[in-house]
Amino acid sequence: MSAQPEAAAADNLFRHPPLLLFVASRSFSEFAYQIATVAIGWQVYALTGSAVYLGLVGLVQFIPSALLVFIAGHAADRYDRRRVVQACQIIQGLAAAYLGWRSFAGDLTVLEIFSALVTFGVAAAFGDPAASALLPAVAPEGQLQRATALSTGAWQFSIVAGPAIGGLTYAISPAVPYAVMAAFWLLAAVLCGAIRLERPAAEPDPPSLDQLFAGVKFVRDNPAILGTISLDLFAVLLGGASALLPIYARDILQAGPWALGVMRAAPAVGALVMTAVLTRHPISRHVGLRMFQGVIAFGIAICVFALSKEIWLSTLALAAMGAADTISVVIRVSLVQLATPDEMRGRVGAVNYLFVNASNQLGEFESGITAALFGTIPAALIGGLGTIAVALLWMKLFPSLRKVERLE
Repeated sequence: MSAQPEAAAADNLFRHPPLLLFVASRSFSEFAYQIATVAIGWQVYALTGSAVYLGLVGLVQFIPSALLVFIAGHAADRYDRRRVVQACQIIQGLAAAYLGWRSFAGDLTVLEIFSALVTFGVAAAFGDPAASALLPAVAPEGQLQRATALSTGAWQFSIVAGPAIGGLTYAISPAVPYAVMAAFWLLAAVLCGAIRLERPAAEPDPPSLDQLFAGVKFVRDNPAILGTISLDLFAVLLGGASALLPIYARDILQAGPWALGVMRAAPAVGALVMTAVLTRHPISRHVGLRMFQGVIAFGIAICVFALSKEIWLSTLALAAMGAADTISVVIRVSLVQLATPDEMRGRVGAVNYLFVNASNQLGEFESGITAALFGTIPAALIGGLGTIAVALLWMKLFPSLRKVERLE
C-alpha cells in the first residue's frame, strides 16, 4: 500500500463520530484512573510508609476482576455494551467524589481508600470487557488495527497528562485530584451515552452455564489467543515496577510528587510516539515476531530503569518501556478481536481483561512484596530479567504465534 492510501485511511478515522466519541470517553476515563494512581499511591505511602501497602493497592483492585470475570463477560455480551460502560463510569465518578469529600474534611483513612479501590475494581471488571468488545463496532470497516492504534494513542495521551496533573493537584491539596477524577469519569459517561452504532450488535446466545464459561473454552481452544494473553500476563506480572515509583521518586532519586508525576507520564510519552507511527503505518508483516521483540525490549528498558540513579535516565527508560509495550498491545488487541466473533467478544474480553489486570495489578503486588524482601532496586531488576526470560520461553512454547505473518 502506498503512502497516500495509508494517509487517507488514517484520516478517515477522524471523520467517524462513533469511534471519536468512544476514544474520547475512554480517554477521560483513563485520565481519571491515572490521576488516581498518583494521588492514591502517594497518599497511601505517606500514611503508611510501607511498600507492602503500595502492593496491596493493586491487589484489592485485582480481586474483584478475578471473582467477577465470568459474570462481567456475560453481561457485556448480554446487554447494551454502551450502557454497561456508562454505568461503570458513573460509579467510579461517585467513588472519587467521596474520596475528595473525605480528604477535604481531613478524615480520609487508609481503610476508606482501599474500600474505594474495591469499588473501582468492581466497576472496571464490568466496564473494561464491555469497552473492549465495543471497539470493533465503532471502528470503520476494515480499519480495526488503525482504530486500535488511535484508541491506544489517545489513551496514552491521557496517561501523559493524568499523572502529571495528579502530582501537581496533589501538591495543592489531596482533595483536588479526587475532584478532577470525579469530573472526568462523569464526563466520560456522558460521551459514552452519545455513541450511536451503525452496525447492529449480534444477537446474544440464550443464557446458560455453558455460555457463562464459553469465553474460557474459546481462549483455551485457540493457541494464538492463549499465547498472546498469557504472554502479557507473565511478562508484565514480572515487570510491574510501576508500584515502586513512589519509592524511586522519594528515596532513590531524592525528589517529590512532581517527579512521581513525570515518571508516571514517561511511559505514555514513548507510547504516544509509537501509536502515532502505527496509526499511519500499521505493522503488515511478521506481526507475531514483532510482538515478542516488543516484550523483550520492554524488559530491557525495565532493567535500565532499575539501575538508574538519575531522573533523566529513569525517565528515558520508562519512555522506552511505553514505546515497546505499545507494539505488543496493538498486535495483541487486534489479534484477539479479529479472531473472536462479535457475540463472544464480551466473554473473551473478560478473560483477556483478567489476564491484563493480573499482569498490571498483581505485578504491582509482586513488586511491593519483592521490594520488601530484597530491596527496591533488586526487585525491579529481577522483574525486568524475568520479563525477557518469559518472552524467550513463550517463543518456544507457542511457535504458531511467533510465525503469525499478518493481521487479517
